[in-house]
Amino acid sequence: MIISSRLTVSAMEGFPEGDGNRYELIEGELHVTTQPHIDHQIVADAVLIALHTWNRRSRISGLAVSAPGIIFAEDEAMAPDVVWFGPERLAAHRRPDGKFYGPPDLAVEVLSKGTKNENRDRVIKPARYAFWGVREYWLVDRFARLVQVYRPSGPDYQLVASLGSTETLSSPLLPGFTCLVGEIFTDLPA
Repeated sequence: MIISSRLTVSAMEGFPEGDGNRYELIEGELHVTTQPHIDHQIVADAVLIALHTWNRRSRISGLAVSAPGIIFAEDEAMAPDVVWFGPERLAAHRRPDGKFYGPPDLAVEVLSKGTKNENRDRVIKPARYAFWGVREYWLVDRFARLVQVYRPSGPDYQLVASLGSTETLSSPLLPGFTCLVGEIFTDLPA
């Protein structure tokens, strides 16, 4: 008899809410992080506002949201900093319990300090997002003030752009969306 040591979403029911921690399951392993630095949230909110504004104006009927619960499988549940669901995936994956059960079209992570955080955002999460079929991944580096854009290439992602503050972020996934990268960092201290 084989006994799995992998945690499941159902085993996490009853974990504390509002305790200042974020709980994510990645391949059955529990990842616990504290609430992010205010600068992290300022940047995540700027990305969300840009996507939300574009989404409303484009009338695509998608949804941009911050830190949603996304359940990919019984042993894999994450909360990206920002996501965008196009209309098809939104209809297929949004459930009445307030969570999504399937991949967004776009996942965005804002880099936090620390070796574990960087490894999770640069290596672990993008590998899992690619595995589950997230169509595009943006890694926003608030320290270097740049945005890295990744798209699928086979089973993994390939870096297709590394954009600095004077460059414009756009995507074929988001028709008509443009954002000057520097605007994402406008409200950070100099």
